[in-house]
Amino acid sequence: MLELADRLLARLTDGHRVAVATVVSMAGSGPTVIGTSMAVDDTGAAIGSIAGGCVEGALYELCESVLAGSDPGIQEYGVTDEDAFAVGLTCGGVLRVHARELGAPDVRALAAAARGEPAQVVTALTGTLAPGRELPDRTGIVRFTGPHGGVEVFVEVAAAPARMVIYGALEFSAALASAARAVGYRVIVCDARAVLATPRRHPGADEVVVDWPVRHLASLSLGARDVVAVMSHDDRYDAELVLAALRSGAGYVGAMGSRRTQDRRTEELLGRGASVEELAALHAPIGLDLGASTPAETAVSVLAEVLAARTGASGRPLSTTPGPIHRSRLEEELSAPG
Repeated sequence: MLELADRLLARLTDGHRVAVATVVSMAGSGPTVIGTSMAVDDTGAAIGSIAGGCVEGALYELCESVLAGSDPGIQEYGVTDEDAFAVGLTCGGVLRVHARELGAPDVRALAAAARGEPAQVVTALTGTLAPGRELPDRTGIVRFTGPHGGVEVFVEVAAAPARMVIYGALEFSAALASAARAVGYRVIVCDARAVLATPRRHPGADEVVVDWPVRHLASLSLGARDVVAVMSHDDRYDAELVLAALRSGAGYVGAMGSRRTQDRRTEELLGRGASVEELAALHAPIGLDLGASTPAETAVSVLAEVLAARTGASGRPLSTTPGPIHRSRLEEELSAPG
């Protein structure tokens, strides 16, 4: 439910009762990931979506029943149910969904997640959770034996958002900033030119910085979930900045430019002592081959490569790939750098 934190928090703050249905586990192919939620408030308004239309009607009724006072426990939806086609989940998987009403103890975690800070929500599914029990810092079901028998809890974790640092305050950067923020990155745009590096030109960025790019990068402590995108080519600092980015700890480093520009960049990087492994880690020219040309199209191309690199996905059309379309939240966390 933490992906809906800002909207859920707003409804609770306004004094409304809210019931939330959350996917706590999934077997086989499914249309969503563990931890995804749909909520219904006491006005009948629906918030969020779990399965892109597959089970929303049933979950709406489930949340309404919770607001009416029932305790439905865990419900399963999938092709093993005799009315699976009526529900609509025909993809072959089984979703286990837990529904409950939100309360005062949830507000603190929702507020933290809405601010982009780390947050954790623990929901007891069976048994009683003893205070002070240490739980893993990842989303999923945890089972253990308590003083009164078996205990099963669902732990939902939201990490602080990964950062995307974009160097070069161009139209391409503005488009990339908006696209990256939409998928959850905290976006920083930096350029030494004050006339270009303005919030007005980059409304999608969380922060716009006027600074020498190499100096700015040196001031950051980046992790493997973070992204550095060099979207402009300036001979005064290009190779120095790219090499510093490759050594910054960022999980993805990409640089824009023609193939000729990249050839020159590679020569200069080698001259500055870049290793073969560092050069292999550089995504340049940045982006996937989508035929992009406009700033908005280029943003899609770059962000697609960033997501594929983060998850280890092939970037191929889904019509040509085998196996489940959606990976579990745990698989995504394990494959995500950091």
